[in-house]
Amino acid sequence: MAIETESDLGSEDWDEILEPNAAVFNLRLREVWLYRDLLYLFTYRDIVSFYKQTILGPLWFFIQPIFTTLVYVLVFGKIAKLSSDGIPQILFYMSGVVLWNYFSECFNKTATVFRDNAALFGKVYFPRLLIPLSIVTSNLIRFAIQFGLFLALLVYFVAIGEVTPNAWALLLPLSVFVMATLGLAFGMLFSALTTKYRDLIFLLQFGVQLLMYATPVIYPMSQIPEGISGVLAWNPLAPVFELTRLGFLGSGTVSIVGLIYAATFAVVAFLISTVIFNRVERTFMDSV
Repeated sequence: MAIETESDLGSEDWDEILEPNAAVFNLRLREVWLYRDLLYLFTYRDIVSFYKQTILGPLWFFIQPIFTTLVYVLVFGKIAKLSSDGIPQILFYMSGVVLWNYFSECFNKTATVFRDNAALFGKVYFPRLLIPLSIVTSNLIRFAIQFGLFLALLVYFVAIGEVTPNAWALLLPLSVFVMATLGLAFGMLFSALTTKYRDLIFLLQFGVQLLMYATPVIYPMSQIPEGISGVLAWNPLAPVFELTRLGFLGSGTVSIVGLIYAATFAVVAFLISTVIFNRVERTFMDSV
């Protein structure tokens, strides 16, 4: 029987060589590009599974933000009488709801990637980063639909002269990029930690809820006392919400420094979380 040596194997023309060890800071984004067709399939799966076997189907994309906005108007606008910075309350709260829905959905669903896909990960190899990316992409489509609902409402209030959009609205892609990147980064980091520390999953919903109150979703930054606003300014989501409201509703507190900080924070967080995620995915099957 002939025994193939390492040099014999090296002479073969292989399509791809899978190696268990990689450099610590190798993000393996090239693999993600090679498997882009699989990313499309995962994204399609996420969209279809959202309303499969439901009575109202895709209408839930509209029902959720509408009812949440009406509750916020009643509780925070009419009962608590929080300021909306002169903006019609339904527009003010809907803008916050739509933006927060995108970030929180990206965060919550990415945070349980290893647990929810353990069976799939244990059967076949593909870049595990595809699953978090598909979650962000499918939620982007949902965000586009809900933001379209917000724009339809905005057109009415613009027509009657209640609000006046401005050029800051052109920076909407920056807002979406920061929210998507932060949701992806925090979710991947949380998912990596929960493979070893299972009890952290119980803190997820509680922590996201607290983060919402530390973000100008139901209140404008202009109404926050000076001492507290300095602390809340460290939240990279704050400039995003204020930027969107300033651009589309004409009222908000935005600085170029704050936007640069938010974008930089998001990119750095993504790089760090991707490194941790890629290292954990090699051995997570032993602990999940």
